[in-house]
Amino acid sequence: MKYFGTDGFRGRANEGLNVEHAFKIGRFVGWYYGAREGRKARVVLGKDTRRSSYMFESALVAGLVASGADAYLLHVIPTPGVCYEVVDGQFDCGIMVSASHNPYTDNGIKLVDSGGAKMDEDVLLQIEDFIDGKVEVPLATGESIGCTFDYMQGRNRYIAHLIASANFSLQGVRVGLDCANGAASSVAKPVFDALGADVYVINNAPTGLNINVDCGSTHIQGLQHYVVRNNLDVGFAYDGDADRCIAVDENGHVVDGDLIMYVCGTYLSKYGRLSEDTVVPTVMSNYGLFRAFDEAGLRYETTQVGDRFVYACMREHGYSLGGEQSGHIIFGDLETTGDGIMTSLRVMEAVRAERESLATLARPVTLYPQRLENVRVKDREAAMAAPELAEATKRAEALLAGNGRVLVRPSGTEPLVRILAEAPDEELCRKATSVVAEALAPYREEDAES
Repeated sequence: MKYFGTDGFRGRANEGLNVEHAFKIGRFVGWYYGAREGRKARVVLGKDTRRSSYMFESALVAGLVASGADAYLLHVIPTPGVCYEVVDGQFDCGIMVSASHNPYTDNGIKLVDSGGAKMDEDVLLQIEDFIDGKVEVPLATGESIGCTFDYMQGRNRYIAHLIASANFSLQGVRVGLDCANGAASSVAKPVFDALGADVYVINNAPTGLNINVDCGSTHIQGLQHYVVRNNLDVGFAYDGDADRCIAVDENGHVVDGDLIMYVCGTYLSKYGRLSEDTVVPTVMSNYGLFRAFDEAGLRYETTQVGDRFVYACMREHGYSLGGEQSGHIIFGDLETTGDGIMTSLRVMEAVRAERESLATLARPVTLYPQRLENVRVKDREAAMAAPELAEATKRAEALLAGNGRVLVRPSGTEPLVRILAEAPDEELCRKATSVVAEALAPYREEDAES
């Protein structure tokens, strides 16, 4: 697709993604889900805390009501809050303004269907055609013009939903939260307060310019130091729109998405709550996670990178747990997308039920050193189809002697071939990636420029 990627339409605010794009998206969505069928669409909108989110929200609302839709504003809320409220409030669709973990200079528009999942590609392609002027959509007139509603109660219902999902008390538990100066800032603390935890919060004072700046799930060091310094039992860091969660145990060690899947997967399996005893990670999850699943007797089915693909696999087969190393974790019995705050609650459920620390629950997993090398090539398809690449990959895997793996895949957006090696030590990883990278020498982009 031209504009929409796996996580919406994203770009530098008013450069790659501008207000005209937002207005047109609102125009098409308002018409497609309403006037096209001779009725008035109901669309719910949320945003994160970056400065440009207010601008894009206004442009989207203008487009929606101009096409005859009613727009319901949740204001600042995590992306999963929009997904939840679309279903809970029986809206035709939802829109989230956020660039997730990107810097404040970027922004994005994520579209959600009536089931709370990412909008189908065929609709996104039609939106792209409208943006490019290939199709026309009529403007509403008279009483057909839409209305705008302040919908703060929707955010309150989302908070209540999170609290209600926890059937345990956190009385006496010292919890640290890093809200990334983003959408979790107004939601996470009230949830943990309601469960009785002693809550310590950092990076929950958004200015519009400080979202994700040296904080949150992509800059975990701050929370690591904070947990140790304040003698906390556990810490959780979210990204800008709070659909990711990375945990920190009581010793200040990082518990990433892979370890969270292990902790929650083994806990749910123990009590018969893991569908098919299967977890759905991506191909980029650590080899150590796969070995730990094998030793625990759990099955796993890998997908390509992207929570869209994780959820599609879960939905197709009825699996109840999946996610990514980055902290996008989906609990299929509770949600349709990753929810950072929900993830932290599910981790705490396991900790409380097992009466063990997070460090103890994650201990069986030994994460392997990883080395990722990106090779810029002239033609991704030609490079991936090269016989010498397949042969080099086999030689690299032979180096690891069955105690690691080599994964070679093309980038989805750039002229790159990504080489990932995992092995018991970093030197072996380096040797394995070098073997594969050397085979790509004839296909490197710089050869075309020399």
